[in-house]
This record gives sequence, C-alpha cells and structure tokens, in this order.
Amino acid sequence: MATVNVYLTFNGNTEEAFNFYKSVFGGEFDYIGKFKDMPPSEDYPSPSPEEAERIMHVSLPISKETILMGSDSTSFSGDVTFGNNFSVSINAENREEADRLFQGLSNGGKVIMPMANTFWGAYFGMFTDKFGVNWMVNFDEFPK
Repeated sequence: MATVNVYLTFNGNTEEAFNFYKSVFGGEFDYIGKFKDMPPSEDYPSPSPEEAERIMHVSLPISKETILMGSDSTSFSGDVTFGNNFSVSINAENREEADRLFQGLSNGGKVIMPMANTFWGAYFGMFTDKFGVNWMVNFDEFPK
C-alpha cells in the first residue's frame, strides 16, 4: 500500500525552515539538493543564479512511516501563495500502483508533470486535482 506524506513549498527559505524543523524533530536530512544540482534538460529551463541556490528537494524523516519534504518555488513553478504551499505526496509500491493513483486522482484536474522517469531514479508525476489540491506521485525505482 502507498504511503502518504506532506510536501511543503516555500518562497526561498526552505533551508531555514527545514533546519528549524530538524532542530525540533531531530534526525538528519535523507537528502537536500539545490536547483543547481539538476542535470541540463530541454524540458526545464536552467535556473537563474539566484534560483540555482534554492532548495530543489529536502526530506527529513520524522518517524518510520513519515517524512517531511519540501522545496523552494522558482520562476518555472511560480510564486507560492500560502494556502497552496503544500502537496500530498504519495509513495507507491510499484509503477502500476503509481499509474493507477495518478490517473484516478488527476481525472478532471490539471497535470503539471506527467508520470515519467527522473534523474533521481524515481518514476514521478505532479498534478492538481479537480478540487484544487496539489499531489505528487512517486515510485522509487531504486529504494535506499
């Protein structure tokens, strides 16, 4: 069965926010990477020098079942309006489950990034459902 976590989005202060959360929850980041770490791609524009230093993804395990995740906004994603600065992140057990959940939940909504293989080794997609809720569906091809 899939696991569900919260994904927070900030306007450039993700690192500050997550260092604060880490000071409260304890633990260490599973991953923290900046937009400058992305390989070149025709699909996504290169970040500006300012955006290159923003956080592309950070994950902080809170418990065995829960991971707090986040990133900064960019000109590609648009500014964050607080109230839409989170997504529900689903980690599927396999590609078939990921496709089923993506197709079902995105029905009538707006696909932001179709399910596809990513440079970080996951099968991943994003959308906003017909009720305005942001979702991310992920299947780790090569789990840790």
